[in-house]
Amino acid sequence: MRIKTLILGAGAAGMMCAAHAGGDCLVVDHAKAPGEKIRISGGGRCNFTNLYASPANYLSQNPHFCKSALARYTQWDFIELVGRHGIAWHEKTLGQLFCDESAKQIVAMLVKELRAAGADLWLETSVTSVAKGPEGFTVRLEREGKPVTVTARNLVLATGGKSIPKMGATGLAYEIAQQFGLPVLDTRAGLVPFTFGEERFKPLAGVALPARLSNDRASFDEALLFTHRGLSGPAVLQLSSYWQEGEEIRVHLMPELDLFTALRDQRQQSGRKDLTTELARHLPARLVEELAKDGSLKGRLADQSDAALQALCDRLHDWRLKPSGTEGYRTAEVTLGGIDTDALSSRTMEAKACPGLYAIGEAVDVTGWLGGFNFQWAWASGFAAGTAIRG
Repeated sequence: MRIKTLILGAGAAGMMCAAHAGGDCLVVDHAKAPGEKIRISGGGRCNFTNLYASPANYLSQNPHFCKSALARYTQWDFIELVGRHGIAWHEKTLGQLFCDESAKQIVAMLVKELRAAGADLWLETSVTSVAKGPEGFTVRLEREGKPVTVTARNLVLATGGKSIPKMGATGLAYEIAQQFGLPVLDTRAGLVPFTFGEERFKPLAGVALPARLSNDRASFDEALLFTHRGLSGPAVLQLSSYWQEGEEIRVHLMPELDLFTALRDQRQQSGRKDLTTELARHLPARLVEELAKDGSLKGRLADQSDAALQALCDRLHDWRLKPSGTEGYRTAEVTLGGIDTDALSSRTMEAKACPGLYAIGEAVDVTGWLGGFNFQWAWASGFAAGTAIRG
């Protein structure tokens, strides 16, 4: 079987690429259905982009690499596409856009787009080998228990990274990239909860509150959630992408509240109240109980000097913690690292040293923040490769 373009991976980037590659294109995936990560994203409603998407929201060894693709296919372009398909959406916090109904609408839209462009889609199809010769790439597949050989002028790596292996995620894109001489940077889990030993926060499991989490490289003001394994919630997931093993993190509880002034004013008005009672007006009661176990939160408000109140506030505003690790790829939303961007054209996503080979989406060393940014990278990089292939 000879075709112009073979795309490995029927996820967000792969289907977007197929929709713009100009026909004579085949998309293959080992899963039973296309766009499985799209389907489960955003609680089943798919946080498909972000109103504020910009290069500043992405991590990469080369922070400039993503600029070209993001500029050529913006969040507004994808919003327009969603509108043409009659998919209703709404904005949540921080510019995050979700389907009103179901993430399945985005999957159906992409399948419709790729088929309208003349592409075929083969599911439950696995790759057994890849080689390159004078006529292009020869890829041996297994479909419905039978071997199929496809020769394609262009080969697109869109199989994603290692995150969420229970959905079939593998390092296939990295293996093929290395086979053809493309360097692959070390990978690790991103947008992932922190773990702590000895079930440190188990008594607080389920407690959530606004917080600022930071280290020397980044800071995020969003929700913090205590779990039986450690810490999760948007603020934690965001910071995890900037965290290195063994590092300390800083937790600022109630970043929007001037706690010292609040406690001092309440001391004047109701000094007979217990300190813990007053703190529980601002923090979850279970968290106050846990913080009080070391005996540092004793006495009435009237017994607390300004210095004591300031010391307490400093503790709550700069809580130093050292995670033992993360939950890893099992629950990570993305994979950090991957195919080195220096090996690719930022405009076309084509490998510089291997004409006809393209890499897009999560397989590439470009990782977005939580909140629709990674889908926007998938749309933009898929569009860049697809339009380059179409010519």
